[in-house]
Amino acid sequence: MAPIKDIIFLLLTGGLAAYLCWYFWQRYNLHKALHNIYYLMGFAVLLVSGLLLIFLGLDILAWPFVLTVASLIPLGISMGVAEEYYPAWKKYFKWFAMIGFLAIAITSFAGMADLKRIAVPVFHGVAGLVIFLGPILAKGAPKGFFWVGIGGALIGIGGLALASLSFGAPLFGIFTQSLVMTILTPILFLMASAFTIGFTRKG
Repeated sequence: MAPIKDIIFLLLTGGLAAYLCWYFWQRYNLHKALHNIYYLMGFAVLLVSGLLLIFLGLDILAWPFVLTVASLIPLGISMGVAEEYYPAWKKYFKWFAMIGFLAIAITSFAGMADLKRIAVPVFHGVAGLVIFLGPILAKGAPKGFFWVGIGGALIGIGGLALASLSFGAPLFGIFTQSLVMTILTPILFLMASAFTIGFTRKG
């Protein structure tokens, strides 16, 4: 089981993720808009991931399965942003997201360390940029939606930190195992908080 400090952050994160799952399900039932399903997918995975971390401990972060499943968080949220605000290129981004997810899954389970070092930063970097810049540049977005962009910046940092554990070596020489274990759960909570503030501005 995770340390008590991490359990507290994970419970808070899980509570926010559960609320957002309910929020986007309600909005989907109201509008039948596909982007709400993408958002829902991302936060459902965040909720399940948090529960697994609580009961199985932070050591599971090094498992290939966890890295692969966790990639669904930025995939779902970034696809939701593209679907809702950038219809001109949403189709192309969906292809990129699906190929990126498959690349992470294949390289993780097949033990292709060198290719994984390329696939993970590229996928998380681009998905993080979409979540970060998309809400800030989106036309017609509600006031305060920029908070989703802040959540995107945090999810990018968290994704790279998680990837560092699976690589078995500090990514970019920064994310040591001790640093990742210290910052990951607070980052997840801050990320979920920023997303909650930003998305609920939509009413």
